[in-house]
Amino acid sequence: MNAIIYCRVSTKKETQESSLARQKEELQKFAAQSGFTIHKMIEEKHSGYDIDRNGILEVLDMLKEGVAEVLLIQDETRLGRGNAKIALLHAIHKYGGTIYTVNQNGELQLSEADSMVLEIVSIVEEFQRKLHNLKIKRGMEKAVREGYKPERNLKDQHYGGRERKSVPIEEIVNLRNRGLTFHEIAATLKGFGYEASKATVHRRYKEHVDEQEQKL
Repeated sequence: MNAIIYCRVSTKKETQESSLARQKEELQKFAAQSGFTIHKMIEEKHSGYDIDRNGILEVLDMLKEGVAEVLLIQDETRLGRGNAKIALLHAIHKYGGTIYTVNQNGELQLSEADSMVLEIVSIVEEFQRKLHNLKIKRGMEKAVREGYKPERNLKDQHYGGRERKSVPIEEIVNLRNRGLTFHEIAATLKGFGYEASKATVHRRYKEHVDEQEQKL
């Protein structure tokens, strides 16, 4: 699996440079021992109570886009502190990422209190997601009633004898250009009856982009 190494210190003092260097060294060794491929290493000097950090936001983007599945940190305080830590834990879980720490020599084990808070947040967000998807579905059903025919965009392709899922690539590109995330696109397609995961949507979109670049 592809992994992101994330190192953080709270201040910009020169004395913290040795801490960053130590974190990077320990995490590189940990990645090698665990069999992870290091996709990128990110380090920053910023308070853990602040969520507005370029480094951690880049981590979330990479997890969200599926280019990496694992986040490696020295310990959970390197991720963040207080409410910022909870928010980041929730986002990483939402994007399908897994956190491993050197401190615990494996996957991050949360405290009972943190687990309870995350469970409550997840329940609330799940109901919000269902409401959002229902709105999308109603909008798509209305479009079909008014004459929109999504099946015209289907492309059935076969590679190596294995049948690929039929997904409307033109609609994926169209929705992506409108600013939807791959998760939202997958939910929208589901409203039309197309079963495709976020990973499948991301892969087909990337294939399409690569094909267009080759034609240039």
